[in-house]
Amino acid sequence: MRILLTNDDGYHAPGLEVLEAIARQFSDDIWICAPSEEQSGAGHALTLNRPVRLVKFAERRFAVTGTPTDSVVMALRQVLDNPPDLILSGVNRGANLADDITYSGTVSAAIEGALAGIRSVAFSQVHTAASIASGNLFEAASQWGAKVLAPLLDAPLAARTLINVNFPPVAAAAVKGIRVTRQGFHDYARGTVIEGRDPRGYKYYWFGLDPIEHTLDHGTDLEAIEEGFVSVTPLQLDLTHYSTIGVLAERFGD
Repeated sequence: MRILLTNDDGYHAPGLEVLEAIARQFSDDIWICAPSEEQSGAGHALTLNRPVRLVKFAERRFAVTGTPTDSVVMALRQVLDNPPDLILSGVNRGANLADDITYSGTVSAAIEGALAGIRSVAFSQVHTAASIASGNLFEAASQWGAKVLAPLLDAPLAARTLINVNFPPVAAAAVKGIRVTRQGFHDYARGTVIEGRDPRGYKYYWFGLDPIEHTLDHGTDLEAIEEGFVSVTPLQLDLTHYSTIGVLAERFGD
């Protein structure tokens, strides 16, 4: 089985090492093509206004001067002679839960894989101040990653779907199990905008990442993580709101 690995934290991110260790429990045919620098929050962006460069670090190991989407595109069109059987993205440093998945470069890399008809899974390790202080940033992902991935390798998935996995911010022994969940939604709050001035006196603005309040609806990814479970969420790329089609068709006389 050929597996392509990518992420949005960058080629040198420790989470990519964790992902490779997970992948090697299933195959030796591992390829890496990841952004050369961190691309968190890049979403499904594709670089169109400047050239993208491909850097080879070693056999089957490449970096791209672009986004996670760029990395998957380059891997499929320039690096690999045959498509991979599986694309894994992550392990992201931080959560990709609820509506935040729309910003996620980690999830978007898996989206690009799904669009290409390749089974794709995104992995993220949720962090809290306490888990960061413990120093075991990826313990849950390291110990539970293969357990989560194994059943997904041959699970029947519809076209243009992908799997979004989040690991709770607890020690591996404290993980309560695995839950299949639906996408939750945060109570909207996008954090602060911090104003500063550069050395030449011009204003700049930096988005702050304040904690986001949310209501824990039953069966969601947010609830699973809050209760110490690994969250496994199937996502689809069809964003059409079908029940509104008829309403709008009446308005436009269709």
